[in-house]
Amino acid sequence: MNNISPLACVSKKAILGDNIEIGPFAFVDDDVEIGDGCKILPHATIFKYVKMGKNCEIFPGAVVGAIPQDLKYEGEITHVEIGDNVTIRECATINRGTKASGKLVTKIGDNSLIMSYVHVAHDCVIGKHCILVSYSGVAGETNVDDWAILGGGAKAHQFSKIGCHAMVGGMSKINKDIPPYVLCGRDPICYAGVNIVGLRRRGFSSDVIRNIRDIYDTIYFQGYNISDGCAKVEAGFPQSEERDTILNFIKNSKRGIIRANDSKEKGEIE
Repeated sequence: MNNISPLACVSKKAILGDNIEIGPFAFVDDDVEIGDGCKILPHATIFKYVKMGKNCEIFPGAVVGAIPQDLKYEGEITHVEIGDNVTIRECATINRGTKASGKLVTKIGDNSLIMSYVHVAHDCVIGKHCILVSYSGVAGETNVDDWAILGGGAKAHQFSKIGCHAMVGGMSKINKDIPPYVLCGRDPICYAGVNIVGLRRRGFSSDVIRNIRDIYDTIYFQGYNISDGCAKVEAGFPQSEERDTILNFIKNSKRGIIRANDSKEKGEIE
């Protein structure tokens, strides 16, 4: 049984699951699908063509499914897809996809947290278990892989890619791709080591973490360019999921990956 405030505006064309709560002055448009157990809090807005999984929570002032902020958008039907157990906090905005991109959809993966005042632009793909901290923003067609964290106020250039388990420092300007498993920050943004704390929390062993660190030391700090460093890693490190994830990410990067911090060799970053 659903608990819908009489002061909410909910389209009769919306498809609602079971045990849904919709608060006063919330707006749910036509062609919206909301899964079981979701909570749409007062003054939240969900526009057309949004599909939401189970047990999501949308906080006041959030706007999900507004048309893209892209001059190439011509009114075509595009979508937002949100997974299960996603939390979207106050005044966050998530825009629909575009035809021009060929994707037609913006996606938010399961168990992700989109904090207050975050902007997710058209055709972005946010993976599972991601955290986008308040005031961060990802421009159109940005990919954020599983378990990545963007610090408060970080901004990603369009078409950027942020690898799995990466952690980006607050207020960073992301104008290059962020490889998997790394810490990065400063201005200009640079590699600052491996996300050791995050990886430990997610069950990575000390041996695996040490191997990831050695891979990045080879790529960044042994005097090779990125291509030669990757070749050295491929030849010199045994096959593993982590090695292949790093190499595939770098080989498929179209913008190029972030640089190393020059002070690393001086011991200024651990």
